[in-house]
Amino acid sequence: MSQLPIELVLPQLTQAIAASNQVILKAATGAGKSTHFPLRLLQSGTVSGKIIMLEPRRIAARNIAVYIASQLGEAVGKQVGYRVRGESKVSAETKLEIVTEGVLTRMLQDDPELTDIGMIIFDEFHERSLHADTALAFVLESQEALRDDLCIVVMSATLDAGDLKRVLPDAQYIESEGRSFPVDIDYQPMSQNDRLPEFMAKQIERLLLRESGSLLAFLPGVGAIKRVQELLEQAQIEASVCPLYGQLDFAAQQAAIEPAKLGERKVVLATNIAETSLTIEGIRLVVDSGLENQAWFDLKTGISRLEQGRIAQSSAIQRAGRAGRIESGLCVRSIVRLNFNHSQSRVPRKSCAVI
Repeated sequence: MSQLPIELVLPQLTQAIAASNQVILKAATGAGKSTHFPLRLLQSGTVSGKIIMLEPRRIAARNIAVYIASQLGEAVGKQVGYRVRGESKVSAETKLEIVTEGVLTRMLQDDPELTDIGMIIFDEFHERSLHADTALAFVLESQEALRDDLCIVVMSATLDAGDLKRVLPDAQYIESEGRSFPVDIDYQPMSQNDRLPEFMAKQIERLLLRESGSLLAFLPGVGAIKRVQELLEQAQIEASVCPLYGQLDFAAQQAAIEPAKLGERKVVLATNIAETSLTIEGIRLVVDSGLENQAWFDLKTGISRLEQGRIAQSSAIQRAGRAGRIESGLCVRSIVRLNFNHSQSRVPRKSCAVI
């Protein structure tokens, strides 16, 4: 832990938190911002009051809480806890609480003054959502009107500091380098006759034959994951295949995240939940479909629906970075042609409220 890149800027962070109630932290993937930074805050006693850290995904909230608690030699739910939809592990001892977006929104509605809370950390803020943007707006309002002692930290690996500076003009800005190895990028075009699951399965098989190490494949949704898993099992590849998506039970998610057994290889088939905050040990190969399921809201019907869409450039960078955590890696990006027919009455469900 002591060799994590975030250690180099911890003195600056400590000074910034002491001097300002608003801090922007840009830290590359693998720097330790989601785990080591809050752990050091907890150990140092720098923050007076409870620390709340917002994570956009439940799986990340659980795993970060479990990991930090293990570094303290404790079970989750004591000094470090988490709250996600339908599940809570906190106690009167909890000083660091990792929560998901809806939980923070409800906390703000129930107690706008945020009593007993000394700091709120917005992690992976580049992902942007209506909940996160609204929460930041409410927290800033609370800070200005009720709690000038409340500290706000906004952090991400790929955030646009210029946009955030317009919202937080007085914030201290700190940047930390990551610790990663070179990742070669290869592009594989899909023909019009190719189906995504079959194409992805072929790319995975090809890479496993040519390259060493475990592999992480990004797919748009659960249906594609199950189909690719079926194809790989039929091909009898020499690797264990593990799905990873939000609806999986906790044990199955942990099985996907844990390192492969000695002498074995692993193929993890994941949605975009594996882009950030989670470290899957042993990955040096990434196959990226370049797609994700996106929620669109139809203003005429008032109904939301999921449709496949291309990921943002920041997501592509995050996905490729997963291949360079332990050694030089390789990322294969598929080039997919999509026919979009979004009418003007439809807007992305993740509309941005603040920036």
